[in-house]
Amino acid sequence: MSSTLTILKSIILICILALPAIPVSAGHNERSSATFVLVHGATGGGWDWRTMESILAERGHKVHRITLTGLGERAHLSSPKINLTTHIMDVVNTVIYDELDEIILVGHSYGGIVITGVMNSIPNKVKHAVFLDAAVPNHGMSFKDLWHNDRDLKIKDGIVYFPWLIKNSNPPHDVPQSLATLTEPVSFDNDQAIKLPATYVPFVSNRTIREIREKTDPSWKNAKARGWPIQILQSDHNAQRSHPVELADLLEQIVFTN
Repeated sequence: MSSTLTILKSIILICILALPAIPVSAGHNERSSATFVLVHGATGGGWDWRTMESILAERGHKVHRITLTGLGERAHLSSPKINLTTHIMDVVNTVIYDELDEIILVGHSYGGIVITGVMNSIPNKVKHAVFLDAAVPNHGMSFKDLWHNDRDLKIKDGIVYFPWLIKNSNPPHDVPQSLATLTEPVSFDNDQAIKLPATYVPFVSNRTIREIREKTDPSWKNAKARGWPIQILQSDHNAQRSHPVELADLLEQIVFTN
């Protein structure tokens, strides 16, 4: 009797092994996961993306929060010698050393000019670039060329003290930034970089501001002239703080529908 059972078990096992494998949808896996590289704005830091990271990671995405040299937890490295090239290389080296590919490169505000330089340097690593209420410079432009209120900037010993800095505030907080990061021109002359898919996302709080900015904002005009999709998010300038869920939803929409 035992030998009969053994034979039956062997037959069943052979039948199971002979069954065709059930294919897993590659499209579903690709659609449900992306690698985001997040670049903060002037005076900020990687800390500014903590909530966004939690939301995106919970949804199955990989997230790399960059902190640019001299800012955030790297404020102890602050120096007037830090320039735009330094910040571009902060991102480029993260991508290279972490062996990242097909990244969704996201820049907020000043971060737009940083990711422009990154696109120009390593276009083969970028799947899509997203400019969040960000600077969209032409080749040879600096951030200061796009800054409307440069008269409000307080500069001492090559360091800029922006008007929104709060004196004696506790970290994490915005900190002063090197002037050279704002005055060095960016390169955007790599044909491969220019052809990369990109989306411009202006943050606007009401229709009036939208109408004014659409007519006067040089970054908005540059994005439109390049034929980039423009996705408007109703928010203040820091949607990553005030509207993180809505921003995460929009990023996923951009990534998976373009």
